[in-house]
Amino acid sequence: MSAPVMVDRAHAPVTVRVQARDRPRRSRRVGRAVLATVAIVVSLVWIFPVYWMVSSSLLPNIQLQSTRPTFVPIGGSVDNYRAVLTGSGFPAALRMSLAVTLLTVAVVLVFAFLAALAISRFRFRGRKAFVLTVLLVQMLPAEGLFIAQYKLIGSLNLLNSVIGVSIIYVGAVVPFTIWMLRGFVAGVPAELEEAAMVDGLSRPQAFLRITFPLLAPGLVASGVYAFLQAWNEFTVALVILQSNEAKTLPIWLRSFLQASASRETDWGQVMAASTLIAIPVIAFFLIVQGRMTSGLMSGAVKG
Repeated sequence: MSAPVMVDRAHAPVTVRVQARDRPRRSRRVGRAVLATVAIVVSLVWIFPVYWMVSSSLLPNIQLQSTRPTFVPIGGSVDNYRAVLTGSGFPAALRMSLAVTLLTVAVVLVFAFLAALAISRFRFRGRKAFVLTVLLVQMLPAEGLFIAQYKLIGSLNLLNSVIGVSIIYVGAVVPFTIWMLRGFVAGVPAELEEAAMVDGLSRPQAFLRITFPLLAPGLVASGVYAFLQAWNEFTVALVILQSNEAKTLPIWLRSFLQASASRETDWGQVMAASTLIAIPVIAFFLIVQGRMTSGLMSGAVKG
C-alpha cells in the first residue's frame, strides 16, 4: 500500500496552484446553480395555480371542459368577469368582507398594541398569568368554540351582522398578534424615551416621536396577518352569517358554486370570482410588502 502524496502548494507549479484556487469557486458556482434551480421549481409550483386560475377565468366554459387543456388563453375575454359583477351578489359580499376585515384589523391592532406595551414595559401583578392565558387561548381548537360563540353572538342579537362576526375574528386573532407585537416592543430600548424626556419632551411626546415610528414595521406585519385571517376566513362566517343578505366573499363563493351545481357548473365564472376575491389581498400585500418584510426581519432579530 503506497503512502499518500503531500503536495506543497507554496512550491507547486503555477498550473497546480491555479487549479487548487479555482476548485472552491467552481463548488460555490455549482451550489448557487442548484439553489437557483430549486428556487425556480418551487416558485413555479406556487405560481402555476394562480396563473391557471387567471387563465381559466378568461376562457369560455366549453373550452375549459375540453379534454385538451388550454395553457395560454388566446382569444380569451372578460365575459366571465362581466357576468360575475352584474349577475350575482358580488358587490354586496365585497362590501361585507371589506367592512368585517377593516373593523377586525383596526380593533385587533389597538387591543394587541396596548396589551403588548403593557406586558413588555410594565411589571404588574398577574403579568405572567396574562401571558400564559394568551398562549393557552391561542392553542384552543376553533371548532370546539363554535357552539359557545354562536350562542354568545345570538344572545347579543348580533347574528348576520358585521359587528357580530368581527367580535369572533378579533378574539381569534388578538392572542397571536399580541405575541407578535410583544417582540417588537421589547426590541425598542426604553432608554430612547428616557433620553427624549431628558431633552424636554413629555412621556406621550417621547413615545409618539421616538418609539412609535420604530414600531411601525411591526404594526404593518401584524395588520397584514389580521387582514389575511379575516379576509379568507370561512367556517366562522358560515356559522354566524346565515342570511342571504349578509355574506362575506368566501360564503358568497360557496353559494355561487352551489347555484352553478344546480345546472352545469360554469368554471369560467367560478375562476373569475376567485380571481376577484384574490385581487384585494394581492393589492394590499403589494402596498405594504416593503414595510412587512422589514418588520418581519426586525422582529426575527429582536425576538
